[in-house]
Amino acid sequence: MQLLITLQKNWRTYLIEAWALGMFMVSASLFVILVEHPALPYRNLVESAVLRRLMIGLAMGVTAILLIYSKWGKRSGAHMNPAVTLTYHMLHRISFQDTFWYILFQFMGGFLGVAIFKCFFFGYISYPAVNYVVTIPGPQGNWPAFATEFLLSFIIIVMVLFSSNSKKLAPFTGYMVGVFLTLAITFTAPLSGMSINPARTVASALTSGEWQGWWIYFAGPVSAMLFGGYLYRFWYRKEHNGNCTTMRMHLSGYQHDCTTYEVLGPAKFLQKN
Repeated sequence: MQLLITLQKNWRTYLIEAWALGMFMVSASLFVILVEHPALPYRNLVESAVLRRLMIGLAMGVTAILLIYSKWGKRSGAHMNPAVTLTYHMLHRISFQDTFWYILFQFMGGFLGVAIFKCFFFGYISYPAVNYVVTIPGPQGNWPAFATEFLLSFIIIVMVLFSSNSKKLAPFTGYMVGVFLTLAITFTAPLSGMSINPARTVASALTSGEWQGWWIYFAGPVSAMLFGGYLYRFWYRKEHNGNCTTMRMHLSGYQHDCTTYEVLGPAKFLQKN
């Protein structure tokens, strides 16, 4: 019953999360097609795979920045990632009910973003060089892919937590995320496909039917971000006499009119968790 009440209250915010990841996947599909499909000029003009990944990385980094600092992105907090939402829940920043709906809508939005291309641009999105922008382990195998996903996820969540809680860096958190995505896609995509997002991986897997190493993209990002969040909370409490109520975690640096952002429980309660 409480889940339905929360849905009725915040459904617009949940739709924003679906829209955000959906647009991210539309951008990913579009730019991978533009850069990698041999029927289009860029693939033949640029022989270097690294340069092509750099172009895709730049496109995705800019996409993330635009979504994070958009009016809608500021309203939902622009999580766009179940692992991020679970970490915020663990840190008592978002309720269980909001967490449930955020994650569900993230999965739905991501899937629809790729499904659009399957319906209307099947010949492009299904081409082997594009392959529904799937994230699968590279030739090195599952464990290097898992290590890559874990490390990248840990780095980005720790970076977000430290920067968003710094008065000087908070307004630039979203830009830092964009730069990180650009570099990660450029240099680590051959190892794991560079997902760090379970919903992003499922979006491509559902449309392509390719589930190779799917567990990596759940276990790696979720465990790494929860671990990073736990370590950050431990450090933060030491620095603030056991208090977490001042912690901020908005990618844009500010709370704005985000209705689902909460500080759950007084400091004494937070100390027990």
